[in-house]
Amino acid sequence: MLSQEHIVINGKHQKPIVIDVTYVENKTNLPIIIFCHGYKGFKDWGAWNLMAKQFAKTGFCFIKFNFSHNGGTVEQPIDFPDLEAFGNNNYTKELDDLETVIDWVFNYPDIQNIANTDNISLLGHSRGGGITLIKAEEDSRIKNVISLASVSDFGSRMTALCDLETWKQTGVTYVVNGRTKQQMPHYYQFYEDFKANEERLTIKCAVSNLKIPHLIIHGNKDTSVLMNESEDLHLWNPHSELQIIDGADHVFGASHPWKKKDLPKHLNEVVQKCLTFLKNNP
Repeated sequence: MLSQEHIVINGKHQKPIVIDVTYVENKTNLPIIIFCHGYKGFKDWGAWNLMAKQFAKTGFCFIKFNFSHNGGTVEQPIDFPDLEAFGNNNYTKELDDLETVIDWVFNYPDIQNIANTDNISLLGHSRGGGITLIKAEEDSRIKNVISLASVSDFGSRMTALCDLETWKQTGVTYVVNGRTKQQMPHYYQFYEDFKANEERLTIKCAVSNLKIPHLIIHGNKDTSVLMNESEDLHLWNPHSELQIIDGADHVFGASHPWKKKDLPKHLNEVVQKCLTFLKNNP
């Protein structure tokens, strides 16, 4: 297996995007999976590296990346040394980042040599699930989309952050990272950008208009994003496939750091369900 890590490309918003590509050597025409991490996440969180290798072993070119404003840097892509960038992140920037990565796939010679750019699937976790669903609906280059423990509505999350009037007056609100204990800022531009692009950022609209195969996976013990959000996604797109992982939490049994050599049971189940879905929708 050959894993190309820490490829740095330019984003559209004055911040670089750091990419990993994982695949088996001496293979060609590999279908591509592009993975989007979630809120307060990063490409190397928990068992995502093991997940990438599992997909690669079964014949995929697996691409994961850090959103340009997720709070990481080129030098330190794990955790959140750049809280100023985190505070200036928004959904539109994440959609732009994903588009930049998709464009890069079509223009990077090493990918052209090993992978099939006519077979690109998006895989998104949590907030990243919402981002992939919007992009999958608006980008005809995407052939399949898989959402893991995905949110179904960005709007309610904006209003849940804090009192909007206070946020507007102060210009910033903070959330605590339970693991790192950092006070992580959200500047008011986050809400302003959402309101300015609300039609595009309504996940229900995107999912209702999806014309490609969509697999929805959720754990019934998820307390971070409740299972009814995936049930809503399935309701809005009756042609989608909903798979419930019994006993699984929001991160399917993983944690950070993940020091074991094998995937957690529930995340391995996720991978197997994804592989079955992709095999049935080549």
